[in-house]
Amino acid sequence: MANPKITFIGAGSSVFMKNIVGDILQREALTGAEIRLMDINPQRLEESAIIAGKLVNTLGVPATVKTFSNQREALDGTNFVVVCFQIGGYEPSTVVDFEVPKKYNLRQTIADTLGVGGIMRGLRTVPHLWSICEDMLEVAPEAVMLQYVNPMAINTWAIAEKYPTIKQVGLCHSVQGTAMELAHDLDIPYTEIRYRSAGINHMAFYLKFEHRQPDGSYRDLYPDLVRAYREGRAPKPTWNPRCPNKVRYEMLTRLGYFVTESSEHFAEYTPYFIKEGREDIIEKFGIPLDEYPKRCVEQIQKWKSTSEEYRKANTIEVKQSKEYASEIVNSVWTGEPGVIYGNVRNNGVITNLPFNAAVEVPCLVDASGIQPTYIGDLPPQLTALIRTNINVQELTVAALMTENKEHIYHAAMMDPHTAAELDLEQIWNLTDDLLAAHGDWIPAWARPAKQQRVA
Repeated sequence: MANPKITFIGAGSSVFMKNIVGDILQREALTGAEIRLMDINPQRLEESAIIAGKLVNTLGVPATVKTFSNQREALDGTNFVVVCFQIGGYEPSTVVDFEVPKKYNLRQTIADTLGVGGIMRGLRTVPHLWSICEDMLEVAPEAVMLQYVNPMAINTWAIAEKYPTIKQVGLCHSVQGTAMELAHDLDIPYTEIRYRSAGINHMAFYLKFEHRQPDGSYRDLYPDLVRAYREGRAPKPTWNPRCPNKVRYEMLTRLGYFVTESSEHFAEYTPYFIKEGREDIIEKFGIPLDEYPKRCVEQIQKWKSTSEEYRKANTIEVKQSKEYASEIVNSVWTGEPGVIYGNVRNNGVITNLPFNAAVEVPCLVDASGIQPTYIGDLPPQLTALIRTNINVQELTVAALMTENKEHIYHAAMMDPHTAAELDLEQIWNLTDDLLAAHGDWIPAWARPAKQQRVA
């Protein structure tokens, strides 16, 4: 059997690349894969190539590793495209997304998915994703894009809108990751859990969350989760002491369903938790303000020592990650069926959400590609909340598709957290300031008109 060609765009995301490549090379049918690494940062590209090469040596597989600085060359004839870049990086772009809103007393936690931070990230990111699509259509039209970039829903929607023939799926580990957390909170082995989730990225909900019994039947775990929360037994401490994960449990008691993305994310997707003058709410639920910049600083510092360790090591420990990429590659390449949670164009899969929205649903994967499964109607309280986020996504995509700058302001105006904190004049002024501060990182049509000099 031929060996797949797998291209990483943004391969300088070395830790992420390591996990995905490690997963791929542990699958028997993929051990001879050609791993193509592309990045615009020569140093990070070199570091990633060293890591990938040592993974090959550690596993003793016949895979090959190639590096590219040119995107189209890296894509030429490839079978799979893994996208994992961050346009603008921590500095300057993430810093701008946090610091400019603070001047208006608008505080955020992660700012990579929704809100003014998510909108700005979408404006920076989508044009680059579109450039990948254009190259794919020229040199790899049958390749499958595995897109790991935020804002996931905006990106997936925008690709489907402009390049509908591109085979793509947006991938996030929040569904399986949260299921593992909940199993841990209830002291139940994850392998004994059965769940079904649907919604949009970062705001999908477990429609079923059940525990397999000795007789083969399944028991609903929602009453146990609510009871554990009310008795103070859940949530258990997380990997990050700044993030106690109480927001999602509180929303479970209000909505009847548990959301798949973390509490620090969810707190800024709604108007209920981050409110000026309500430090009591922030304290009660442990809302980690400015969490993403803190993580960026920590990760940058950690990478300095980790990269040196990888450079010196003869072998690298390989563990199976919880990412879906290797399962998708294996299923498409071999025809062996698999099931993943992916972000795709709705196309009527969730019947009470917009047809063209990007939804996150279970998908069958085999030689025919990625096939979303039918969900039907979500409970009305869930779709009502999800639509508040879709409004922002839809308007951001409309701005990008039409190059109508006004829709950027409309998107910010509709954002639940922003609208709960700022009046319309503040929202317009804040958007002006963000567009100006991002400068050349956003498309030319979205930049402020240059100030005219007064004589």
